[in-house]
Amino acid sequence: MLTGRLCWVPLLLALGVGSGGGSGGGGSRRRRLLAAKVNKHKPWIETSYHGVITENNDTVILDPPLVALDKDAPVPFAGEICAFKIHGQELPFEAVVLNKTSGEGRLRAKSPIDCELQKEYTFIIQAYDCGAGPRETAWKKSHKAVVHIQVKDVNEFAPAFKEPAYKAVVTEGKIYDSILQVEAVDEDCSPQYSQICNYEIVTTDVPFAIDRNGNIRNTEKLSYDKQHQYEILVTAYDCGQKPAAQDTLVQVDVKPVCKPGWQDWTKRIEYQPGSGSVPLFPSIHLETCDGAVSSIQITTELQTNYIGKGCDRETYSEKSLQKLCGASSGIIDLLPSPSAASNWTAGLLVDSSEMIFKFDGRQGAKVPDGIVPKNLTDQFTITMWMKHGPSPGVRAEKETILCNSDKTEMNRHHYALYVHNCRLVFLLRKDFDQADTFRPAEFHWKLDQICDKEWHYYVINVEFPVVTLYMDGATYEPYLVTNDWPIHPSHIAMQLTVGACWQGGEVTKPRFAQFFHGSLASLTIRPGKMESQKVISCLQACKEGLDINSLESLGQGIKYHFNPSQSVLVMEGDDIGNINRALQKVSYINSRQFPTAGVRRLKVSSKVQCFGEDVCISIPDMDAYVMVLQAMEPQITLHGTDRLWRPAAQFQSARGVTLFPDIKIVSTFAKAEAPAPKSAVLEEMLHNLDFCDILVLGGDLDPRQECLELNHSELHQRHLDATNSTAGYSIYGVGSMSRYEQVLRHIRYRNWRPASLESRRFRIKCSELNGRYTSNEFNLEVSLLHEVRVSDNEHVNHLIVQPPFLQSVHHPESQTSVQRSSVVPSIATVVVIISVCMLVFVVAMGVHRVRVAHQHFTQETEAAKEVEMDWDDSALTITVNPMEKHEAPGHREDETEEEVEEDISSSSSDSDASDEEEVEGGVGRGRQGQSGARQAQLEWDDSTLPY
Repeated sequence: MLTGRLCWVPLLLALGVGSGGGSGGGGSRRRRLLAAKVNKHKPWIETSYHGVITENNDTVILDPPLVALDKDAPVPFAGEICAFKIHGQELPFEAVVLNKTSGEGRLRAKSPIDCELQKEYTFIIQAYDCGAGPRETAWKKSHKAVVHIQVKDVNEFAPAFKEPAYKAVVTEGKIYDSILQVEAVDEDCSPQYSQICNYEIVTTDVPFAIDRNGNIRNTEKLSYDKQHQYEILVTAYDCGQKPAAQDTLVQVDVKPVCKPGWQDWTKRIEYQPGSGSVPLFPSIHLETCDGAVSSIQITTELQTNYIGKGCDRETYSEKSLQKLCGASSGIIDLLPSPSAASNWTAGLLVDSSEMIFKFDGRQGAKVPDGIVPKNLTDQFTITMWMKHGPSPGVRAEKETILCNSDKTEMNRHHYALYVHNCRLVFLLRKDFDQADTFRPAEFHWKLDQICDKEWHYYVINVEFPVVTLYMDGATYEPYLVTNDWPIHPSHIAMQLTVGACWQGGEVTKPRFAQFFHGSLASLTIRPGKMESQKVISCLQACKEGLDINSLESLGQGIKYHFNPSQSVLVMEGDDIGNINRALQKVSYINSRQFPTAGVRRLKVSSKVQCFGEDVCISIPDMDAYVMVLQAMEPQITLHGTDRLWRPAAQFQSARGVTLFPDIKIVSTFAKAEAPAPKSAVLEEMLHNLDFCDILVLGGDLDPRQECLELNHSELHQRHLDATNSTAGYSIYGVGSMSRYEQVLRHIRYRNWRPASLESRRFRIKCSELNGRYTSNEFNLEVSLLHEVRVSDNEHVNHLIVQPPFLQSVHHPESQTSVQRSSVVPSIATVVVIISVCMLVFVVAMGVHRVRVAHQHFTQETEAAKEVEMDWDDSALTITVNPMEKHEAPGHREDETEEEVEEDISSSSSDSDASDEEEVEGGVGRGRQGQSGARQAQLEWDDSTLPY
C-alpha cells in the first residue's frame, strides 16, 4: 500500500498538487482537478433494504446487509467508504461504518425501540466515500436507498378485559346460543401477542361454556327454582398463551319464565289447636302473564279421608254422641266396646283409638238374646259408619253387615243389611201375623261410594213400606224394590249377628256364612223410632273443614259454594283482583278442643276462560297441607274425702248416705316456661267429660239390702244419662266437669241391713273422649259408725235410758241455720226426783258398772278421733244419768252439767259457722277434744239430739 501511495506522488507533484507556489485560487482549482481525476466514481449501495429489530434491542438485521462499494478502490480515500447518512427527522436509528475499505456498515438503534409506539420505520440512506484525501474533501455520495424496518414484538403485556364485570339476565327453561360476549385486549403490537386466541371459564361445575370469541352460552336449561343467580370467573389467553392478569366476573341472573299460576303461597300451614279459623293463603295472587282472562273458577279441596272416619270427628261413645246431637232415647249399640256387660265384640279386630271394627271375611259376632227386641215394629232406624272396597272374585257373594236369621232348623232371614256387587241391600221380611199379602221385601241402592274404600255414614230410616237411605247427610231412594211373601210363623228362635249371617239350617252344623270384608263403626239400631234429618246431620258432621273469614268482604261478583261437610269450596268470579282477595280469606278451622294431630292435604285447582281465544292459559294445580299440631294433653284429677263413717240410721234412711259430698274434678296441663324450656308449670284447663263410672269394690251390691241411688232430675237438668247395676253406677253424656261434680255429689248409698256392714269401698274414674284421656282412680271407703250403749241388766237399762220428760223440740230450718234441739222440762220432774231418791240404793250398785262402760266409750271415741272422720249422727242419743250426781254431791253434779252445757254451746256455734252444710243431713261440727291426740275435726248431726 505504501508502494502505491509513493507511485502517486510524482504525478501529483507534476500537476502542482501540494505545491505552495502560485496564487491561492489557482491552487484550489488545481486540487479539484486533481481530485476529480483521482475520485472518479460514486459509492454504490442497494436500492432498498428490509430490516428487523426486536423491541428493547439496538441491533437491526438488514436484508441485504449494509455494504457500499466504490469503483475507485483501491485508491486511498476515493475508493473508501467513510460514512452512511440517514435522511429523516428524529429517527431513532444510526448507520455506522464497520470497515471503510470493504464498505461494510451497520444500522443500529440510538434509543430503545417500542413496538407499541411504532411498529415499522421507512427512511432514506446514502453512502459516502472518503473523498480525495484525508481531509475528506470532495466526498461523493451514493444514490438514495430506501430502508424499511419492522419492529419485532415481545410478549410483554397480558390480556386485559374491557369490563371488570359482566352481567346478563336469562329466562329459565331455554338454551341460548350466546348469553353474552366477554372481550379482552392485549397491548402488544404484533398479531401473535396482541390477539386473544382463547377464553376459558375458571369456575367449575357450572352449566355454561365459552368459545374462542368470548361468547358464553348455557349447556343446559336453567331453573329459577333450582338457582336464581350464577357467578362465574372467566380468563383470556393471547396467542402466545399468556393468561389475563385478572379474571373477569360474569353474573347470570335466571329470570323465572312467566308461567300462569298462583304466587306467594306456602306449602305448609301449621294449625295450633284452639286457634279458630286460620287463613290458608293470606298473600296469594294469580299470575296470568298478561293473558286475557274473562272468568275463573277455583276449587279448594281439604283431603281428610285418612283421618279417623273420613275427617276429624268427635270420638265420644255412640251413646254420648246420640245424646249430644239430641237423638231420642232407646238406641241399641250393636258394636259396643268389649266389656263384661257387652262381650260379644271381644273376638273382633278393633282399632281401640276410634272403636273401629275390622272384618277380614273370617269372623262374625252373635248379639245375645234380649239386646234387640224381636219385633222392630214398622218404624226403626239403623245407623253405621262403613268403609268398603270392591268385593273379591268375579261373582262376589253377599257380604253381611247385619243379619237376623233362624237360629236352628231353617235358614230364613227375617231382616238383613248386606253388600252385594257394590250395591247396598236391606232385607225386611214380615211375618204372617203382621201381614198376609205380597209386600216390599228387598230395597237396593247402587252408589259409587259403597266400594270407594272411604268412610261414609249410612242411616236407614224404615217407615214400612217406605225405606229411605241417608249417606253422608244426602237422601237416596232405592233404585230397585222387590216384593215377597211374608214368612210363615214358627217357634224357631232367631239369632242376630254382625259381620256375617248365621246359618242354622240346611247344613250339617250351624255356622257363619256370607262374611263381610271391610270396617264398621257405630252400628246401632233404634226400634220404634226414626231419626230426624237434623240428628243425622249432627251425627256425621265433621269438626274440621274449610271456612271463609268475613263473607261480607268477599267483593261483588264472587260466587261460592260449600259441600255439606265443608271439605270442598268452589268460588267463581270474573275479576282477578276479587278472586285473589277471596282466596286469601279461605281458612281452615277445627272446632275440637283436642283434634287429631297430623297432616291434612290441600288441593287448589283452577279453570280459566278467556275472551274468545282458541288457546287459553292453563293454571297448574296447587298442592299444600295443613299440619295440625298436638294439643296439650290434660291430666284429670279427682280428689275429696276418701273415708266416711255413718251411723246405721242414716244408712237405713230414705236419703241414705251421700258418698261424695265434696268431690272435686280438676284438669291441668304442663306449660313450659319460656326462660327455662325444660321446666314446666301446671295450668288449669276446662273441658268436657263423657262419662264417670262409680265401681263397687269387693263384690257386687246385694239388691236385697243395698243400692246406689241418684235422682233422675239431677241428670236431666244437666243433660246427662246414667245406668245403674249391682256393679256400680255409670254416668255418661258430654258435659262440663262442674256438671259431673254436681251429679256425683248427689250419689247416695242405702243399706237396709247395716248391722252386717263393716265397710263398703267405691271407686270413681272419669273420661274424656271415650277413654282417650282418663282421670286418676279415686277410692272411697264408707264404714258403719257403731253406737255405744251402757247396760247392766234390764232394770238398770230402764234407769239410764232417755227420761220421759226430755223431749226433743225441732226448730224449723232456714237458709242460714240448721236444726237445733232444746231441752224443755215438764211438771213430771218432781215425780222423777222422788223416784230417784227411792232408788238410790239400787243405783249405787250400778254406779261401778256405769263408770266402766263410760271409760270404755271414752277410749273408743278418742281412738276414732285420731283419724279424720266425716260422719252423721242424726240418730245419736246422749243419755245423762241423773244418778251420777249422788256419787259426789256438790261436785259431780256441777261437772256433769257443765260438760253438757259446753257440748251444747260448742255444737251450736260450730253449726252456725258452717256455710255448706247439707240441710237434710244436718251436718255440724263437734268440738275439739282437750288432749293433743284430738287433732281431727268431727262432723255430727245434733238435729234430734235429746238431753
